[in-house]
Amino acid sequence: MPSRSSTSVIKQPVPAGVVGLGLMGTSIVTCLVAAGHRVVAIDKDAARRRNLKRRVSVLLRDMRREELLSKDPVMVLKNLSTSDDFGALRDCGLVIESIFENLGEKRAVLRQIEDAVSPETLIGSNTSALPVTELQRGARHPERILGVHWGEPAHILRFMEVICGNETDHRNAEKVIGLANLWKKEPTLVRRDVRGFITNRIMYAMMREAFYLVENGYATVEDVDRSVRNDMGYWITMAGPFRYMDLTGIPAYAAVMRDLLPDLCCSQETPKLMQEVVASGARGTSNAKGFYRYTPAEAKLWEQRFLNFSYEIRTLALKYAERPKAGV
Repeated sequence: MPSRSSTSVIKQPVPAGVVGLGLMGTSIVTCLVAAGHRVVAIDKDAARRRNLKRRVSVLLRDMRREELLSKDPVMVLKNLSTSDDFGALRDCGLVIESIFENLGEKRAVLRQIEDAVSPETLIGSNTSALPVTELQRGARHPERILGVHWGEPAHILRFMEVICGNETDHRNAEKVIGLANLWKKEPTLVRRDVRGFITNRIMYAMMREAFYLVENGYATVEDVDRSVRNDMGYWITMAGPFRYMDLTGIPAYAAVMRDLLPDLCCSQETPKLMQEVVASGARGTSNAKGFYRYTPAEAKLWEQRFLNFSYEIRTLALKYAERPKAGV
């Protein structure tokens, strides 16, 4: 049974910390300060700390333009400070760890956070797939450690998964769910620890099949992207897989599953094409090198298009998020 804590329900933005100021850490900081938190941002890289306010200011101005922020971005930024000292987290009621996806490194950072904060402080690890139970091992207060899986861009997306490890006090998970609503998220509680959580388990199954089709000559990268974009991309903002089956006829899917599932790729190896692309030094649009060819200008254009799309698809999704009225 998860251990129990006696901390009270959090109803207002508490002082918060973010450890790790990469791409996602920056957008998490933006989300928190926009929601009214006083935020301490921690990173050992002096350049990241020095540039953080400029980067966050740009994102806040975009939020203001898109009517997701009612306050003056200049005033909001006054609630943001940076440090390389974990001791600066001492007054935080919530800390989000957002370093790179490495179990040992994340555990080490979580222990440093625990050394700095009170026993009541909630600690969330922004992980895409690591089991939260493994992150809890060796912690002094594992009941207050959770997975908090953000999507990028974190300051725009409504997505969030809150994941319980074996020792998480579920009341602490409920408090993070409450805070996520303040952050304008539509959070999902993952009640039992499972590697990859919900969306990544589904997405990586799709990606494995996409690589299989390309590597075996059934389609090109462009072909796969086009088909997925124009089919799944058309409906998935409005309806998840179960709602979509409701809407389009359940029995047909059972018939297809019977014939198709045995034929799908079940490889446990990283796809050869992925290994080759990574070995070439490709990081995607961030260095203008990926599955597609980009000039530096084209890469920047795609990044801006992705931001613009994120705002527009958020608006569209919210339009259809409410329960339909009878007779409509």
